[in-house]
Amino acid sequence: MTYFEEYEQGSTRKSHGRTITEADIVLHAGQTGDFYPHHMDAEFAKSLPGGERIAHGTLIFSVAVGQLAGEVNDQAMSYGYDRVRFIRPVHIGDTITSRSEIVALKEHTKRPELFGIAEEQVEVVNQRDEVVIAFVHLYLVNRRPGSES
Repeated sequence: MTYFEEYEQGSTRKSHGRTITEADIVLHAGQTGDFYPHHMDAEFAKSLPGGERIAHGTLIFSVAVGQLAGEVNDQAMSYGYDRVRFIRPVHIGDTITSRSEIVALKEHTKRPELFGIAEEQVEVVNQRDEVVIAFVHLYLVNRRPGSES
């Protein structure tokens, strides 16, 4: 269990790689209803700059969140995501890795005696170490009981 007082600005994490498959794209399309031809139509995708289908940005975002979800921290929960940017396309067969850094620790504005906010900058890179998605993951983290804000 990690309380807010135990978070350290500058601490980093890195996931293992995961190769994106056609099955990932088809499953995500079925779950979301996004059957846009950029993702689903191989012939249409030949006319795109990359010449092939691209994975949904929301698929890659979801996989990245899961890659860093490792161990459960009973003292923290996701509070949201800021500044999500889809920078480069991900194609079938690309392998993505997620890396993160705690970039800010802030007091909760309404309940600073109970909670803090940890901001984690996340970059998702492909096998060429090119950033494909970047975002900030916000965590609502319990303060240690009896600690001062």
